[in-house]
Amino acid sequence: MARSAPTVPYKPKPGEIPTNPGVYRFRDADGRVLYVGKAKNLRARLSNYFAPLHTLHERTRRMVTTASSVEWTVVATDVDSLQLEYQWIKEFDPPFNVRYKDDKSYPFMAITLADEAPRVIVTRNRRIPGAKYFGPYPKVWAVHDTIDLMIKVFPIRTCSDSSYKKAMATGRPCFPGQIGRCGGPCSMKVTIEEHRAIVEDFIAFMSGGDQRFTRALTARMREASAAMDYEAAAGYRDKLQSIDAVLNKSALVLAADTDADLFGIAEDELAATVQHFVIRGGRVRGVRATTIEKEIDITGGDLVDQVLQRTYGNAAAADIPKQVLVPAMPDDAADLEEWLRERRGKNVTIQVAQRGAKADLMRTASLNAQQALMLHKTRRTSDYVARTQALTDLQEALGLAEAPLRIECYDVSHLSGTNVVASMVVFEDGLPRKDQYRSFGVAETTDDTDSLYQVLTRRLAYLDRPEENEVDAAPDATADGEVVTERRKPRFAYRPQLLVVDGGQPQVAAAARALRDAGHEEVALCGIAKRLEEVWLPDEEYPVILPRTSEALYLLQRLRDEAHRFAITHQRRRRRRDIQSVLAEVPGLGEARIKALLRHFGSVAALKKATPDEIAELPGVGPKLAAAVYAHLAAPVDG
Repeated sequence: MARSAPTVPYKPKPGEIPTNPGVYRFRDADGRVLYVGKAKNLRARLSNYFAPLHTLHERTRRMVTTASSVEWTVVATDVDSLQLEYQWIKEFDPPFNVRYKDDKSYPFMAITLADEAPRVIVTRNRRIPGAKYFGPYPKVWAVHDTIDLMIKVFPIRTCSDSSYKKAMATGRPCFPGQIGRCGGPCSMKVTIEEHRAIVEDFIAFMSGGDQRFTRALTARMREASAAMDYEAAAGYRDKLQSIDAVLNKSALVLAADTDADLFGIAEDELAATVQHFVIRGGRVRGVRATTIEKEIDITGGDLVDQVLQRTYGNAAAADIPKQVLVPAMPDDAADLEEWLRERRGKNVTIQVAQRGAKADLMRTASLNAQQALMLHKTRRTSDYVARTQALTDLQEALGLAEAPLRIECYDVSHLSGTNVVASMVVFEDGLPRKDQYRSFGVAETTDDTDSLYQVLTRRLAYLDRPEENEVDAAPDATADGEVVTERRKPRFAYRPQLLVVDGGQPQVAAAARALRDAGHEEVALCGIAKRLEEVWLPDEEYPVILPRTSEALYLLQRLRDEAHRFAITHQRRRRRRDIQSVLAEVPGLGEARIKALLRHFGSVAALKKATPDEIAELPGVGPKLAAAVYAHLAAPVDG
C-alpha cells in the first residue's frame, strides 16, 4: 500500500477553510506570528501551503514546519484584506514576511505647517507633527542649496523657534531677518496671514506648480519694465533666475503635468533593492533606496504588491500621486488602485512603464537598483566582522570541526557541449585569492557531473604529490592578475577545508565520488544550487536552508558567482584562440585582418554563413582574400 506524502499535523480538515477573501496568520508553538498573507479565496490559497512537503519551495517548507498553527480572518472585500494584511504585518513584524531597510537616513526639506509661522528646515526626522515634506535628497548640501534659492522667490521663515519667539516678543527682527535670510513675521516685513500665503505658494511650487509661478513672475517683470519701474523688474528677473536654477537641478524627465511615483526593482533569491523616484511636475523631486530581505519565495508582482503597501500604508493623501509606475503588475492591481484611491481621495492608476520616456526612466531606476543590490552584497562579504561571522556560520551549518579558512569552489562551463572548461576559485579568510585561481580543460566528457569528477580527481591528485609543486612555472595571466592556465604553483597543494560545487544533489554526488576515489574524504564538501539557493551535503535527502540574513549564505553565493564568472571568461578566451587559429591558416590573412573579421562577425560560425561579398565589405579585405577565407571555411575537415 502506497504511503501518502507527509504534511504538517495542524493541517485544517477539508471544508474547514472558507472560500471568502481574508487574511491568514501562521503561528509557532509560542504563539508568535511567523507569517501574514492575504487571499481572494482563503481555501484555495492555504491549500498551497498544505501540499506534500517535498513539493514546497524550500523556504516555504521551512516556514510551514516551523509553525504549529494557522488561523484566518474573513473580510468583506479584497480591499479590506489588503488593508488588514498591512496592519497585521506592521503590528506583528513576522520574521517570514519581507523586511525593509532604507539604505541610509535621507535628508528631507520640511515645512512646519503646525507652527504659527511655518518655517523651512532640513531634517531627517519624518515625525514632525503637521509637517509637509519634500525629498528625500541624496545629500544634505542639495537641500540647503534648494532652500537658499527658494527663499529668494518665496521669502518664508528660516530662523529657529527661540529666535522667532524673541523677535515677536521684543518687536526687533530676528538676526537672519536682519541679514535678509528670514522672511517670516519675525523679520517685521509681513504679517502672519501674509506669511502663510507665501508658505502656501512655496509648497505649491515644490509640489510641481512651477509653470504657474514662472508665468506670473514673467508677466510682472514685463509690467514693471513697461512702467519703467526697473528696480522692481530687476527683482522679478532675479526671482525667475532662482526658479530656473531650482528647476535645472531636477531636469524634466516626463511631461510637465506628470505627477507619478516610479519604482525600479532588482532582486535575487534572498534580497531585493528598490529605487523609488518621486516625480512631480515631470521632474524627479526625490529618490529613496530601500533594501528588502526575503524569506518566503516572493518575486515579480507579489513583491511590487508588498512594496506599494509599505510605501503608501502611512502616506498622507498629498503624497500619493496620480500614477504609480512599476516594473511588473501585481495580481491585485485593481484592489491596490481602489485602496490608493480611498487614501488619496482621487483617482490613482498603477501602470507598467513599457515605452517612451517612462520606460527609459524605468530602465534608469532598475539599473540603479541592480547596482545597489550588488553593492549591498559586496559590503556584506567584504567586511571583516561579516567574513568572520560567515566562516563561523558555515562551520556550524555544515557541522565542520573548524572554520573553513581555505575554500575552493568549482564550476563547469561549456558551449552546447563543446569547449568544456572548469574553474577553481580560492577564498582564504573569506576573501578571493586570484593568484591561486586555476582553470581546467576537459577533452572528453559525458555531462557536467562527469566533467566535475574529472577535474576534482586531477586537482586532488596534487595533494599527494607536494614535491611537484616546488616548480614555480610562470602562469599566463590577464591584466588584473587572474590565472588562466593550469600551471603548478607552490600553494596548489594546500589542503582546502571545504570544497564547494555549483549545483545540487547530482553535482555533490559526483564530487563526493571524486573525494572518495582520491582517498581524501576528510575534506568537507557542499553544493549550492542557484534556483533556490539551498545548500546540499553528500548523502542528504534534504538541503540545508541558511537564513536569508546569514553571512554564510552571502559568502557561498559570492564563491559560486565568482567561479561561474571565471569559467565563462576562460571559455570565451579559449574560443577566441580557436577562432584565430582557424583563420591564421588562410594565406595572406594577418593578425590585424583576423581581429577585424572577429570584431565584425564575432565567430567562425557567423563567418561560415557569410557570402564572399559580405566578407569583402570589410576594409582591407578584397574580393580575392574574401574568396580565400570563404573557401577555407567551406572546405571539409580531413578525417
